[in-house]
Amino acid sequence: MLSPLQLLAQADQQQGLLGIVDKLARTPLSQVVAFVAVCTALRLILHYTLLKPVPAYERIYISPGVDKVTRFFNELLDAIVYAGVFVFLVIRPFILQTFFIPSGSMLNTLQIRDYIVANKFVYRVSDPKAGDIIVFKPRPEVLAAQGQKGDVDYIKRIIGVPGDVVEIRDNVLYRNGKQVEEPYKTFTRAELDARAPGGYRFTDVPADEAIGTYDFKVVEYKGKVMPVLSDGFRANARDMGILSDYAIDNVQEMQLVNSLPAAKIPAGMYLVSGDNRNGSFDGRFWGFVPRKSIVARSEFIWAPVGRWRVTR
Repeated sequence: MLSPLQLLAQADQQQGLLGIVDKLARTPLSQVVAFVAVCTALRLILHYTLLKPVPAYERIYISPGVDKVTRFFNELLDAIVYAGVFVFLVIRPFILQTFFIPSGSMLNTLQIRDYIVANKFVYRVSDPKAGDIIVFKPRPEVLAAQGQKGDVDYIKRIIGVPGDVVEIRDNVLYRNGKQVEEPYKTFTRAELDARAPGGYRFTDVPADEAIGTYDFKVVEYKGKVMPVLSDGFRANARDMGILSDYAIDNVQEMQLVNSLPAAKIPAGMYLVSGDNRNGSFDGRFWGFVPRKSIVARSEFIWAPVGRWRVTR
């Protein structure tokens, strides 16, 4: 299966205007500052030109047209500077930011090539809650497992917060011993389709027909809290897709880990999963998201127009 980064590269070819808008919204802060600085310098030059005294003959025969053009560009640059400062130096870093969905891991809540608006301010005044759809920065080893590197954002749903005991048995989520209703949860079958968004066509299937579903829990083993995937016979086998740090090759050790009781999620850590439960590489495979890595909470889909809705 293609990684989210490869899916993004394919989808980029079809995004058109929305893709341009998204790329502009992701412009690195250093480039924004440089652009604003250049615009400010040009504006000061034009402003100085407008203040210079003009001889009478130039004012009558030459200046009117030039003056109008100069004033137009002066006001345009003024607007660009203020917009750049407000949007890129205030709104994006501290309040809101847009994100593009490159993969099917959050189906059917978020479709491939949806664009969402995420709230950065909310987690400055409160902590993430179970059920929140969050944008976060994955650990380097998680990116490496997907053949990715650099500044990549992941989008998943929180299924456990610090202190929670989370288990998945027979595709049912239990939090602190109580079954959790998940109306958004889905299971899919992915098939290659060059005409489909991201290169894959996803079809909903019943849970008992889904490939790649495992029981899950968090256990404390050898001094660390780690995720455990089980198919009833094995635990954390490499072919399950578990991060190599947690992979187990010895059958006896698999049985031992599988027999351990579920442990609490450590302080400062969050457990996430995709809504497309058998089509998501998430915390069940690589562990927890630190609080400091959580960027924002998804609020609503802003594009395509027909997909406008709150994300919950």
